[in-house]
This record gives sequence, structure tokens and C-alpha cells, in this order.
Amino acid sequence: MGRHAGQAQEGSGQESSGPESSGHESVRLEARVHGMVQAVGFRYWTMGQAEDLGLSGEVRNLDDGSVSVVAEGPEPKVRQLLEWLNSGSTPGRVDNVDASISAASGEFRGFRAH
Repeated sequence: MGRHAGQAQEGSGQESSGPESSGHESVRLEARVHGMVQAVGFRYWTMGQAEDLGLSGEVRNLDDGSVSVVAEGPEPKVRQLLEWLNSGSTPGRVDNVDASISAASGEFRGFRAH
């Protein structure tokens, strides 16, 4: 389970030259995940998936029982994370994912769970 214990991710640098050199624009995913997604390890699995994809951002529980996911990185990798959130392969049970993709802000360094 050490895959999200602060290990360095190859190619995860978010410098301005990173996205252009890979040919992919850096984007931001803002998602709200509804269902049985708290107290089931969902945040930590999401953090592990995001780190494996080289994304930066955060995941946190919300007071209404949903989970907020904000992730930034190359668009194909961000879309892979969104596909995973909708896949049925997550811990718990996802009933619905409300998501939007916009330009990345660059505010994150690494990925963290709150």
C-alpha cells in the first residue's frame, strides 16, 4: 500500500514546459462523487490513482457524504482519472459523479487527501 506514501513520480513535474513538451495541455478536473464513498478507503485509493497518473491536487470528504476531487495534469491523464471514478472499480459505491474540466491553475504540488 506504499504507492501513495510520498514517492516521487517520474514525469509529474508541472513546470510550464512539461505539458507542451508532452504535447498535452494541462487541465483541471473538479469532481463531486456521490454514493457510499466515505469510510471505505475511497480518498486513499483516489490519491493512489492520481499519483500513479502523475497528477497533482486533492481529495476530501464533504459534510453531505460526498467526496470532492480536484486534479490537475495532462488532459489524457485527467480523463483517465475521471473514467476510473465512473468505472465501478472504486472502493465503496459510486452513484453519480458531477464533473467539469477547465484550465489548470497550477496551485498544487503533489496530491493529498484531507
